[in-house]
Amino acid sequence: MLAVNYTNLRDNMKNYMDKVTDDYETVIVTRKDNKNVVMISEEAYNNLMENVYVMGNKTNYDWLMESKSQLERGNLSIHNLTEVDTDE
Repeated sequence: MLAVNYTNLRDNMKNYMDKVTDDYETVIVTRKDNKNVVMISEEAYNNLMENVYVMGNKTNYDWLMESKSQLERGNLSIHNLTEVDTDE
């Protein structure tokens, strides 16, 4: 995680945006009166929103936690995947 003030960000915008997208960095833009802003990549944002959605639904959350518990107990099975020809 990087912290940068607004002036530095403005002067080096491309560099910081490349760090966010290419190096998966999170940039905190510090501003007066503690009105800071966080800059993340679109990919990270979409992932975060998906997690908020999935974890915000109690049924989904309970199902995921039960699946995790089963995996941790070694209660799993391996299946061979079959390819399906979509040209037909």
